[in-house]
Amino acid sequence: MTAGCIAGSIEATAVWPMEFIKTQLQLQSKTKGAKLPYNGMVSGLSYTVRTTGFLSLYRGLTPTLIGSIPKAGIRFGLNSVIKESLRDKEGKISPASNFLAGLGAGVAEALAIVAPVETVKTKVIELNMPFLTGLKHIVSTQGLGGLYQGVSVVFDVKIACDLPTHFATQAVATALKQGSNQGLRFMWFNEYKQIVTGDGERPLTPFMGLIGGMSAGCFSTLGNNPFDVVKTRMQGTQAAKYASTLDCFKQVVSKEGIGALYVGIVPRLGRVVPGQGIIFMSFETIQSNLEATFPVFCS
Repeated sequence: MTAGCIAGSIEATAVWPMEFIKTQLQLQSKTKGAKLPYNGMVSGLSYTVRTTGFLSLYRGLTPTLIGSIPKAGIRFGLNSVIKESLRDKEGKISPASNFLAGLGAGVAEALAIVAPVETVKTKVIELNMPFLTGLKHIVSTQGLGGLYQGVSVVFDVKIACDLPTHFATQAVATALKQGSNQGLRFMWFNEYKQIVTGDGERPLTPFMGLIGGMSAGCFSTLGNNPFDVVKTRMQGTQAAKYASTLDCFKQVVSKEGIGALYVGIVPRLGRVVPGQGIIFMSFETIQSNLEATFPVFCS
């Protein structure tokens, strides 16, 4: 688990420019026909380096690195716990149960880690601020509730910290995105693992884990990019113009067309596909080594 979390941090750093451009594309596509400084991954990378320098591609990385270790722990740990509880009498688990286990883990990590991290990341990118400056700006102008924009009302009610009314009317953008993300990924990877290992008869090699993780990342990205676009919009500085997650969906589609829900998908694939390959390969390799060395880690 520890090695997997470290690998996740390395992965985030290596492919962060793709995430940066993806976020910029999703934030800047405000209205149909708007003239943007760039409209794709390559042009976005070129424009950013040319105008603000290479290091500016890493704005927003710090909060992601800070949250990567506990996020990975919650994701893989809770997924394993839920998955074990959903096995049938013969010890088998269906694709639907794999999806539910991933969904539960994804929602949990969204509420605990991803919501504040993603909100800070999105706003420091949009406002072109360093991490600490952006964090202070969010807290001073919106209070602590501003860190949970896009997810503050998982059950559509005001929570204990008495968030502002705007936050209390927002739906589950981040939880919806992260839950579907992990549900699709774990469902795909576990089915893939079962096939390539002959239902556990053969070991999963690191290369198999890499390919499985990359294909899981591709599958989840293609399946839930609309949720990622909506989540990004609702965590941006213009979030107040959306009454809810559903309203954000409606406004994006009516003003910009269905295609706007897939803005940023190319740079997102460029970040997610290799990243998930690294994370799943690392986790499976380290987990198998731990189980072989220390019986306490065996399920």
